[in-house]
Amino acid sequence: MATPALAEDAPTVNPGDIIVTARRTEERLQDVPISMTVYSSDQIEKRNIAVASDLAVTTPSLSVNTRYGPEKATFSLRGFNQDAATAPTVGVYFADVVGVRAQGGTAGGNTVGAGAFTDLQNVQVLKGPQGTLFGRNTTGGAVLLVPAKPTDLLEGNIEGTIGNYDQRRVQAALNVPLADTFKVRVAVDRNKRDGYMKNHSGVGPSAYNDVDYTYARLSLVADLTPELENYTIFHYSRSDTNGYATHYQSCDREAGSPLAIDPSTITDDNPTGSRYSLTRYYTATAACDQIDRQTARGDGPLDVEVSNPNPRIYLRTWQFINTTTWQASDTITVKNIASYGEYREQSAFSLYSDNFFIPNTPTTQYFAANGGPLPGQRFDYIRLGTQPGHDAASESTTTEELQIQGRSTDGKFNFVVGGYLEFSRPIGYNQQRTGIYSNCVDPGTLNCTGGLPLIPVPGTSFVFPGAIISESRTRLSFDNHGIFAQGTYNFTDQLALTLGGRWTFDKIHGYSESNRWVFATIPGVGTGPAQRVCNDVLNHPDVDLITNGGDTTACGTTIVNKSNKPTWLIDLDFKPTPDTLIYAKYSRGYRQGSVNFTNPGLETSRPEKLDAYEIGAKLTIRGAVPGYFNVSGFYNDFSDQQVFGALVAKEGSGLAGGAAIINAGKSTIKGIEVDSGFTLFNMLRLGAGYTYLDTKLKELTPPTLSADSPFEQIIPRGVIGGPLTYSPKHKLTLTGDVDVPLGEGVGDLSFGAIYTYTASQYVDGNNKIPSYSLINLNAGWSNVGGTGFDIVAFAQNVTNKHYRTTSGGGYESSGILDFMYGQPRMYGLRLKYSFGQ
Repeated sequence: MATPALAEDAPTVNPGDIIVTARRTEERLQDVPISMTVYSSDQIEKRNIAVASDLAVTTPSLSVNTRYGPEKATFSLRGFNQDAATAPTVGVYFADVVGVRAQGGTAGGNTVGAGAFTDLQNVQVLKGPQGTLFGRNTTGGAVLLVPAKPTDLLEGNIEGTIGNYDQRRVQAALNVPLADTFKVRVAVDRNKRDGYMKNHSGVGPSAYNDVDYTYARLSLVADLTPELENYTIFHYSRSDTNGYATHYQSCDREAGSPLAIDPSTITDDNPTGSRYSLTRYYTATAACDQIDRQTARGDGPLDVEVSNPNPRIYLRTWQFINTTTWQASDTITVKNIASYGEYREQSAFSLYSDNFFIPNTPTTQYFAANGGPLPGQRFDYIRLGTQPGHDAASESTTTEELQIQGRSTDGKFNFVVGGYLEFSRPIGYNQQRTGIYSNCVDPGTLNCTGGLPLIPVPGTSFVFPGAIISESRTRLSFDNHGIFAQGTYNFTDQLALTLGGRWTFDKIHGYSESNRWVFATIPGVGTGPAQRVCNDVLNHPDVDLITNGGDTTACGTTIVNKSNKPTWLIDLDFKPTPDTLIYAKYSRGYRQGSVNFTNPGLETSRPEKLDAYEIGAKLTIRGAVPGYFNVSGFYNDFSDQQVFGALVAKEGSGLAGGAAIINAGKSTIKGIEVDSGFTLFNMLRLGAGYTYLDTKLKELTPPTLSADSPFEQIIPRGVIGGPLTYSPKHKLTLTGDVDVPLGEGVGDLSFGAIYTYTASQYVDGNNKIPSYSLINLNAGWSNVGGTGFDIVAFAQNVTNKHYRTTSGGGYESSGILDFMYGQPRMYGLRLKYSFGQ
């Protein structure tokens, strides 16, 4: 794990100086019985952490799913993951307030916007269930971002960065005490960098996985009275990129092999005359052709071929936070935290990074001879388009939390009690159009000219070319409330007992009018909408939206998913010496269910339950080689597990498969975490962090599909006896920093290195990515010549390792195996000027 957050420019590793808020009050890191990693502002800068996904690269136990790009990444801690429309298992908090909720068609949001890591006091990664004090389904843990608070000093800094891939970044912070009782702080971050996945299709952008965001924050502290403080934060993030792209690794060549056509064996249920569905036949064959083109060019892992002319992932997040703290007496503090925030997203990207053409095989030649699409004609697999005037996701979140913190007059008992209210409401419909098996200029505007054979023609066993445009149109409301209390009683100076409990009340109210068009090209008639029906064909099987004038309320489906559960914590602490803490605890974790209208008949999932056991020790070492050594071991019993299941659509259903969340799993999760740091010769700081994680899926039983389901099979992600996704068995981080004073008025030299190793891991249940190691280096000269300027050179992934981070996961339904890759070698130079410190 990382060297802990230190006082600025501290020469030694002294965890006694580190103050954290892991239990909602300020405490020394070594006194908190929680396994955690803490990063200072200096360490955040050295690691170039700009978006939430960057945090996972060097944090043991923490993994990240970047399936839809780093700005929409979701966290995994100790094997607890977030998939699709589920609630996050790792809560991300900014200034003690949870990230603004997002609930679009693809996983993302529920975190902080790009750039939120600028001008922070520290970042705290808490591991294990934090449900008593933080709630909101934090079964895996919590990530706390603590912004730099306005101070009494007139101070500030401005920093510029230039790097390869044409990176240009400017950060600045200014602190102004306008009066003894009123202080203001402003921070901004503008970051832009070209993508590193090179596109060879000749259509659309030349590269993907770029960075382009703007971030701003205003903080105000008003001391209304000596006992009453009001702290207000407003922060805003805007990210506008080409999105992600994945590299095709392999395809199902058996499904895409040329098939001899015997017209007498073709039926509407089996139009290829084979055991493969028609759509899988086309996508697998086209994917194999795309891979063959890659091979002929000599493409590497960072080369892609995507035919989307106008891809875009456009995210906007803003949040207002007000914290009022009243020191009611010497022993009682009352704190009220209120917030309001909004998340908006527009997404237009190719889900599987494809550049597909109708293959030239006996099968496709047969269809072409009968009026079907011609070999060589372009078609898209699944392309998301932006519907004019609508957001793919637009949600507001209002929170209100009241805490009463106190302690007994003798100092033996301290406590916190409180209540929490959270209301997330749709700003408008989450609305997006997606082209499936289509040939669309823009599916968002219904500008399509056909695609794969889809539409049955009466009196024949053949289908003409068509395109499906699915229109998601949903509104989701969330109520997440809770009451909580936690207290610690110190029997002696060495022995303490902590008891905590929370009762959480969750409700999801979902409404959907989702529907789909089918565009067909019929000889002698032309191309146009041949059909428009509800996506929910189970509850609305006979709705014709063409004849009813497009009244989508005829597709209206309402689903309510409610639950309320208690969670608790029992913790026993023993301090045989002032520098030694030994603890043992048991906690109950809970994650609410979900609602996702994408999959008719499989729209909801039930809550998960977790029993977590942990023992640990925190040792502070003093003397000639000061430092610390922290270790913990944990065991989790995980039941009613929400797992990701790939859906294979029935032929003629009009669906391109799906991804449902199902309660199918039961698992055990156990492991060991070690965090240590030492200072040698008063100038060399060494740190080491390691996590051993052993996860095992014990049960995997998918639900039974009804006879009228549009899906014929559920394929759960995972293998019984195998590990959970995003759960590498080993993860190691080694850090080394050297500070060399050059003398008064000259400045200081510093050199740093970070090595990380991540073992192989499954990334979508059935696909495994290999292990990889990364090396980051930095060297700097601070306060050059006493001028206040710092200059730093940095390099990340020095060896230019090509490493996989996630998989598209569409092999079962499409015959495509693709992977996303992490950043290649990134290097650059930073120049920073500071004053007033």
